[in-house]
Amino acid sequence: MFCPFCRHPDSRVIDSRTSDDGLSIRRRRQCPECGRRFSTTETASLSVIKRNGVIEPFSREKIVAGVRKACQGRPVTDTDLAVLAQKVEETIRATGAAQIDANDIGLAILSPLRELDEVAYLRFASVYQAFDSLEDFEAAITLLRVDHHSSETPTA
Repeated sequence: MFCPFCRHPDSRVIDSRTSDDGLSIRRRRQCPECGRRFSTTETASLSVIKRNGVIEPFSREKIVAGVRKACQGRPVTDTDLAVLAQKVEETIRATGAAQIDANDIGLAILSPLRELDEVAYLRFASVYQAFDSLEDFEAAITLLRVDHHSSETPTA
C-alpha cells in the first residue's frame, strides 16, 4: 500500500474494523517514512464472466438497472431495488467464488424478485429464461399458483 502523501511503498496497519454491513474492512494505516496516517477500505473483489467471455467487476447498479425494467409500472421503490441488489450480492458472495457467470447472477435475482413482486418476476423471467411461447408463461404462472396455495395456511 503506497502512502498517499509521500508515495512510500509500505505502511503499517494501526487498527482494523469490519464495516457495518460486514462486506468490507476499514484499516487505519501509518506511513513509516513520513509518519502520516490514512485510512483504507478493503473489499474482496468479485468479477462477472459475461456470456461473450468478457470479465468485468460485479455491479449492484447493473442489477438494479436490469430489474428496474421489469418493475416498470409496479409498486416497487428504489429502496426495494437496492435491497434486492444487496440480497443478490450477499447470495453471490456466500458462494465464496471470486468470479461468477452472468447466468448465475440472473438465477440469484429470480428468488428475491419473486418475493418482491410476482408480475415483475414473470417479466424478468420471461426475458431471462427466454420464454418463447404462451405455454412457457402458463407453466411459470402455474408454479406461482402452486407455491401460493401451498404457502397459505388453512384456517380452522
